[in-house]
Amino acid sequence: MRTSSLTGAISVLTGSHTPDTGGDGPGLAALRLDPTTGHLSYDGVEPLPVSGASFLAAHPSLGVVYSTNETETGTVSAVAHADDGTLSPLGEPMSSGGANPCHLAVHPDGEWLLTANYGSDSAPGTVAVHRLGADGRLLEPTDLVVHQGSGPVVGRQEGSHAHQVLVDPAARFVLATDLGADSVFTYRLDTGTGRLEQLAVNRLWAGSGPRHLAFAPGGDLVFSADELSSTVTCHRYDATDGTLKTLSSVPATTAKDVHNQPGGIVASPCGRFVWVTNRGADTVAAFRLAGTTLEPLGEVPAGGTWPRGLTLVDGHLLVANQHSGTLATLRILPDGTLDQPHPPVSAPSVVCALAL
Repeated sequence: MRTSSLTGAISVLTGSHTPDTGGDGPGLAALRLDPTTGHLSYDGVEPLPVSGASFLAAHPSLGVVYSTNETETGTVSAVAHADDGTLSPLGEPMSSGGANPCHLAVHPDGEWLLTANYGSDSAPGTVAVHRLGADGRLLEPTDLVVHQGSGPVVGRQEGSHAHQVLVDPAARFVLATDLGADSVFTYRLDTGTGRLEQLAVNRLWAGSGPRHLAFAPGGDLVFSADELSSTVTCHRYDATDGTLKTLSSVPATTAKDVHNQPGGIVASPCGRFVWVTNRGADTVAAFRLAGTTLEPLGEVPAGGTWPRGLTLVDGHLLVANQHSGTLATLRILPDGTLDQPHPPVSAPSVVCALAL
């Protein structure tokens, strides 16, 4: 994690929707987080106009950040992040292999970028692989897999919609959630060729719409934020074959008479707590893990409306409130509950945050 030698502040980048993608954000913007107080402030670095920057991921060893460009044509961008905080493009954006890329991950070996493309009404969800150069720049695509499947929710599940791609804690398998297919796809990445081999299709219940996953520290449990059923679910993860077994599920919010869609999900480093954003209820909900059951600990206001992204940073959660254009800091208390020590900062059309 990159900190200032003078202040101890943690560098944070935010991604936002830009005017060409229906927002009024700048693309990428740089802030500082005081890890002691949770105070956020802008650090004076010029924002970088990256189109539709809806998710960010950092290279494991280089000062390079990757961004989705969530448009119908679908591209991904590489951005150099200098020691002084300056942001600059690293090469040209490249095709993401599908429409509306919404999530990406860098393989731990630093040689591959994986991208989940949500797709559109007419285009299915896909997962793409790009080779990365020695300096972190995007090179040629090496694979593209197309998801198949659908679900019962009219208007959301007529076809597949890949929503997240991540590498499991052992760096053995790649998991891709699909909101449209009610499934989590498991792949093996050949780190010599950059090709994906499908190993399993883990089907959740009809109409659940799995959006994002978060692994428990040990890697034996994984939690899903289920957008369409407004639930949070605990699954057993088999690290030998990449399969999931659903164990328990709870409502994501206690709010009544509101159409709620869970967004981001985070598990604590200690393995005892899980937090999820609720778009609709506009809260962040806390849960305690009791065996394999999630017990609600309560909810706090998200610091804005439509909380999409959730990022764990040194005892705090950063909440990206897309519709209100605010970035909030929530402090994690010893019992897993949350409070808000400072007012949120303005961050137009913000959808994600990344600690460096």
